[in-house]
Amino acid sequence: MTPEVSVVVPVCNEADNVEPLAREITEALRGRTPFEMIFVDDGSTDATAEMARHARASGLGELRLLRHSARRGQSAAVHSGVRAARAPWIATLDGDGQNDPHDLINLLAARNDPRHAQVLLFMGNRTTRRDTWLRKLSSRIANGVRGGLLGDGTPDTGCGIKVFHRDTFLELPAFDHMHRFLPALFQRAGSRVVSIPVNHRPRTRGRSKYGLHNRLWVGIVDLFGVMWLKARYRTGLVVREE
Repeated sequence: MTPEVSVVVPVCNEADNVEPLAREITEALRGRTPFEMIFVDDGSTDATAEMARHARASGLGELRLLRHSARRGQSAAVHSGVRAARAPWIATLDGDGQNDPHDLINLLAARNDPRHAQVLLFMGNRTTRRDTWLRKLSSRIANGVRGGLLGDGTPDTGCGIKVFHRDTFLELPAFDHMHRFLPALFQRAGSRVVSIPVNHRPRTRGRSKYGLHNRLWVGIVDLFGVMWLKARYRTGLVVREE
């Protein structure tokens, strides 16, 4: 059966999280909608790939595994997963287990709402963060700066749980860290963006790959690049074949 949604999960050195997360995704979606889940191993040096294969062999037949030969970053991993996906809609989750897969139910319900027929991106909004004070502060600053400069009207652009239209995503300009700018990029493509409150959980296994430097400062150049893209592109053109 062709899936209706492909759940793409970028992972790097998350051996302890792969199987529990895959089981939670399956618990949330199996019987509700046809789905596949694509774990993209971004150059892990631990047993991440082995754990994914073990999970698939132990009853999680919806699981697919892609592997990068070298680490290329979260945006590249998401892009690889979306290209390989077979469904018209994509859901993404971070691989650290902090996103709750059961929130996908609410995002998919919002997608099916007739009022959102023209919406191509549904964003999670972590109303209660389960992070250290430093990560909370850096995310608050980053969201404020991005929102102020890009005007995307999205309270939590860094949230990893999202649902979006596959073909539209593949038409977006691809660059490192693009996953942080999806609301502005989808708006540039002519779509509204809807934010849905979601749960957020503390990390209980593995180690974070992000700190103040690569969460706050590394995206400054990208931010100005996205501002340039928005300023040089106009939406709303209707093309008719006659």
